[in-house]
Amino acid sequence: MSFPLSHLVRPAAVVWCDDTSQGRGVNELLADLRRTGLSAGGHHPPDAVRPTVPPAIRQILQIPETPPPRPRRPVRPVAGPGGARLPAGPAPPRSWLSRPERAGHALQRMAIRPGAEGFAIHSLPGQRLPGRGSLMDMVLRRFALDWEWQRVYNQYHLYELQTHLRVALVAYLAGYSPDGVSVRDLQAILLPPPDVPEYQADPDLAPSVMNEDFRYLDLSGSVGRSLKLRELSDLLFPPQPETADLQDSWDAPEEVVADIPRPLLPSLTHLSLALDPTSPPTHPVSWRHLLSFATHLSGLTHLSLAFWPEPTLTPNARLATVVSPLTGRTLQYGGTGPYSHSLDDDWAEQVLLLRRLSRSLYGLEHLDLTGCGAWFPALWAAAGEGDTVDWVGVWGKVTTLVMEPGYKLAEDAEVEETARYWEFVDWAKRVERHVRGRRAGKGRFVTVETSKRPGEL
Repeated sequence: MSFPLSHLVRPAAVVWCDDTSQGRGVNELLADLRRTGLSAGGHHPPDAVRPTVPPAIRQILQIPETPPPRPRRPVRPVAGPGGARLPAGPAPPRSWLSRPERAGHALQRMAIRPGAEGFAIHSLPGQRLPGRGSLMDMVLRRFALDWEWQRVYNQYHLYELQTHLRVALVAYLAGYSPDGVSVRDLQAILLPPPDVPEYQADPDLAPSVMNEDFRYLDLSGSVGRSLKLRELSDLLFPPQPETADLQDSWDAPEEVVADIPRPLLPSLTHLSLALDPTSPPTHPVSWRHLLSFATHLSGLTHLSLAFWPEPTLTPNARLATVVSPLTGRTLQYGGTGPYSHSLDDDWAEQVLLLRRLSRSLYGLEHLDLTGCGAWFPALWAAAGEGDTVDWVGVWGKVTTLVMEPGYKLAEDAEVEETARYWEFVDWAKRVERHVRGRRAGKGRFVTVETSKRPGEL
């Protein structure tokens, strides 16, 4: 039984030939097709076989040069803007980048935290977070909700993530994790796994080198709950070794100098220590620890102390008194008593603590005091000897003060609450006038951001 060849061989194409091509061979027909393609389009198909001819013979026979082959895929730059390493894989489609809500460089502000009805906690200025509803936004949000599992499963990959992804991951953990960011979370993101010897041997993989571009640390709502300032200080600024007194020894051995620990985030400029106003702190927030921590933050330019209590070294001794053994009189135990602000208008302790803070943060340009309206008067008040917060010298670089009440005023709010709310706004404006008056046009122009009254531009 015979079958036609058409059932076994699939014809690729049908070639129409005239009478002049019936006596020509296959090679001659292919050569004619190549010459026709060169003269018509000037380009060969990328998979066509191109015959090579020596340059001297090509000039004698006047054969045109063979065009270069087409690139199989577009050439992609190895580094992005500023020398940043691009992510692996092909470039994103143009349709993804043309939509502003999907753009990865869109600036977002996490205005209201999940579960915090009406309380506003602003993100750090200039912090680039993924666009709302984008793929990266959904991945990071899911990552934060499943963080207890992700921290163990991906423990060998977190340290090698790009810096902007780790910055966003810390911010998402602070915003969406039930307990906020803890020291263990920061260690998993900022430190290499201890059981991988390659990280310990290679100096290029040291934490201070890998975190060189880590400038934003958003810990909003974590301090006082899952994070202590003392633990954070020991993590970011490891204690000095006790093997030798390096300050008095200029001829210290090189191995001793090499053992001096560098800061974990040497380029940190933006820090948020905002408290969560909706839940009581698990650990007491201490201004004493803040002042000690601030001594390491001389390069800080943006700081958020939203919803922090008034500055005091004895927060639990407000009502405590002692009896003087010399005079027998009853004296106030702490620096601030129950009637220091309401009757005596005494803000001496708050002014002195703010002055100590300003001496450590002399590079500050942006200060967020949202929700701190109860101690706004300390920013213009004078201590016993006439000392005030130095807005001309150490804090002369401050150009932005965020002094919003920190919550939304309800429509059915009582008269006392409404008066208290707008009193905070008036105090913020008074601080703006005070700072501008102290600088008298000689320093940087300061702007105070606060709520506006209805109808106010």
